[in-house]
Amino acid sequence: MHVTPIRRWITVIAIVVAVFASSTTLAVAKAPPGYNDLTDVWPDSVAQARCRPGDRVETGVQGEVPLSDRKSGRSRRGYNCNVDLVGQLQNEGTGITSASYKQCTYTGTSFPTNLLNRKPAGVNVIDASDPARPVRTAVLNEPAALGGTWESLKVNEARGLLVGTAVGVLEGAGYISVYDIATDCAHPRLLNRGAGSRLNMPIPITTHEGDFSPDGKTYWASGVAPGYISAVDLTDPSRPMVVWSGITGISAHGMGFTPDGKTMYLSNLAGLTMIDVSAIQNRKPRTIVSRPAPHIGQKFWTDGQITQHSIYVTYRGRPHVFSMDEAGSGGAKLFDATRSSNLKLRNVIKLAINLPRNQTRAVASAGGNGPFAYESHYCSVDRPVDPRRMACGWIQSGIRVFDISDPDRFREIGYYNPAAQVGKTFTTLTNSIHAGLANIAAPPIIGAAALGRAILQGQAPLTGIVNDRSRLIGVDMTADWCMSPPQFRGDLLYVTCSDNGFLALRIDPRAGTAR
Repeated sequence: MHVTPIRRWITVIAIVVAVFASSTTLAVAKAPPGYNDLTDVWPDSVAQARCRPGDRVETGVQGEVPLSDRKSGRSRRGYNCNVDLVGQLQNEGTGITSASYKQCTYTGTSFPTNLLNRKPAGVNVIDASDPARPVRTAVLNEPAALGGTWESLKVNEARGLLVGTAVGVLEGAGYISVYDIATDCAHPRLLNRGAGSRLNMPIPITTHEGDFSPDGKTYWASGVAPGYISAVDLTDPSRPMVVWSGITGISAHGMGFTPDGKTMYLSNLAGLTMIDVSAIQNRKPRTIVSRPAPHIGQKFWTDGQITQHSIYVTYRGRPHVFSMDEAGSGGAKLFDATRSSNLKLRNVIKLAINLPRNQTRAVASAGGNGPFAYESHYCSVDRPVDPRRMACGWIQSGIRVFDISDPDRFREIGYYNPAAQVGKTFTTLTNSIHAGLANIAAPPIIGAAALGRAILQGQAPLTGIVNDRSRLIGVDMTADWCMSPPQFRGDLLYVTCSDNGFLALRIDPRAGTAR
């Protein structure tokens, strides 16, 4: 092991994030008076779940796969609390995010390693009519599916449509496929056989992520940089047509919408941009929109970076927005969105491993397992009106389930962190983003800002970061990456994790929800 380069890497991190050292907060039960949304760090973690006798509970702090468990092999057994495995279909692993509709799940693809698959490469269609025995019923192999769907694979339930775009590595362009899944979700039918699906007929979009407007008539494609987004008209899904595009800032990631589709909450580098997209929403079908989409508000923060996506909900009729950060241990934030131009932070979900005092511990334990450690990524709620539960892919912390029925008193219901697939590589898990592309960087660099800030503010020690499992490249596979949004089916969750593939999980109803 070469320790010197790793120490140099840590020094660089500390210098880069010195700008974040402007404030210090105390670890109290809730944000103290005077809490600054822009500069402060949320000081506490969500109330921990009470597990059942016999559960394979976490042995470290909440959300952690400890270094000792990785060394001893304990992480190969996985962890669970109030959530049980019903059925699994690992296949070749999965890409970053997958999508579900009724009893079917569509697994994301990872380019280029998915092309190494000995079986037909592409988006796997999984039918979980019997959750204990899920089966692969089809493989979608259009250019958009083969080219790595990243975070673009989405379903619109209102119209029964599935859309994916070709992202390649980080950012792509041109290819989009639209499928009918309402007729038979286990055997999707390609609708656009021309533009977007043929190699010689790309359309003018950049791709990394995307989502539908609520009515399913528009698919919004976003490229990470320079904040370029495009509105693809799907009024006639057999003929996708770009009707509007524009640059929204230096970065554009995931998005959420008000129910009428007229306001977009666009995730950016460190916050949300609220955009009036009513001109696009109210357009005539297949009509180019020349009007701008004005910004109506901005909300920035330094507690977490690379904001992932947002979910619009209401509590007692009052609009709110959940926003997740995929970097910097920012967790899942809840904003009062009564005024979209002026979001008000109300509450935050973090695990104990995300707190400043545990940042050194987090990097030390996950130091050989790729760029992402214990970050929130994609979440879903059981219902948008007065939601009761939220389930999240929390990367190396696995699948986490929370009681969110009281917006001021969140608590954890349970978790399921699948068995580590130690010994397997991208040669067998050809579609796993973790077993494949993650090998380019072993240290958890996505959390660098949170680590540097905690050290500079004296909340975490500098010593103990480097250990005998630290490395610069390659992943040790000692914990899976769970990045996809779990989808609620009553007490069941349909979800995918990179190495373990498709999982059907059941939440123990005795774990409770609303008080």
